[in-house]
Amino acid sequence: MATKQTKQVVWAVVIMVALLAGAVSVFAFTLGKYEKVKANGPVLSIPTAKLADGKARFYQFEDNGKQIAFFVVKAPDGSYRTAFDACDVCYKEKKGYEQQSDKMNCKNCNQKFATNRIGPNSTGGCNPSYLPHQQSGNAITINLADLKAGARFF
Repeated sequence: MATKQTKQVVWAVVIMVALLAGAVSVFAFTLGKYEKVKANGPVLSIPTAKLADGKARFYQFEDNGKQIAFFVVKAPDGSYRTAFDACDVCYKEKKGYEQQSDKMNCKNCNQKFATNRIGPNSTGGCNPSYLPHQQSGNAITINLADLKAGARFF
């Protein structure tokens, strides 16, 4: 009997350690999703060199204690796309998006959106909420007024 109880205890400990390790990994990944950015005057600037690989980069800007999250991605057509890490429908769930190949996937409803279609004409529904930007030389610039307008999502 003591051997059976010992095995049960060992298995219980193994399962607890595995669950704890999984929880810590998820928590650490979530914390590391965003790079904090600060404005330089009335604009925020992101170097395009950071985006050359086509991987979405997630950023967070603090405005009076509120964290405003957004992403920038180089689409397959070579254009740069910016959007809040939220959508018009699911933003209340605070789950945002993740990149899957050349698509952005809503982590709440699992709808996928081609990166080359993110923009001012893709509004409503679960589309990534468009964040206007300009490309100036080797940088993507975002007006602080446009960024602050997205605070309602967060």
